[in-house]
Amino acid sequence: MTKLTSSRKPVRDRILEKASELFYKEGIQNVGIDRIISESGVAKMSLYNHFKSKDALIEAFLRQRGESWRAWFIETVAQHSSDPKERLLAIFDVLQLWFEAPDFRGCAFINATVELAKPNHPGYQAALEHQQAVYSYILDLAQATGITDPELLARQFLLLVQGSIVVAMMEGNSIAAAQGKTVASGLLGRRE
Repeated sequence: MTKLTSSRKPVRDRILEKASELFYKEGIQNVGIDRIISESGVAKMSLYNHFKSKDALIEAFLRQRGESWRAWFIETVAQHSSDPKERLLAIFDVLQLWFEAPDFRGCAFINATVELAKPNHPGYQAALEHQQAVYSYILDLAQATGITDPELLARQFLLLVQGSIVVAMMEGNSIAAAQGKTVASGLLGRRE
């Protein structure tokens, strides 16, 4: 007897994929569990077998998105240069690529903290952890340059990154990345 294999994704993956798409596109608060169940083609019990609540699903969405976004971001920045200073500036080139994507709707993590508004929510915590991971990456680059006070520079760059994201989302214009890069270049120049 031949064992049949299915090309259909596992239930958990289908749920998380649909929730991720809808949460990012329409907002966490605007998407209900019933819609996710319907559009992912699973039974309600299947959803609750994999995620005990909507809050757990939100947290899973943010953790998965954080891992995949950071992997893409770090890899894409690394493709620009091996020099840490050039990589720091390349951050803004990579942001511009992201801003120009047709499905860009801002940062899922910034959006989530605004929507969830409760620091003890597991999704809010996942968003903060993502921000800390991005800061740590920027700090690693800043430390590799040998400049004085890399922690301050990393904090300033994180503010520029987040500000660029918000402006790009609100104005629908990727120029925010180039403007962020100009300010970042000035910050780097002052430390040389």
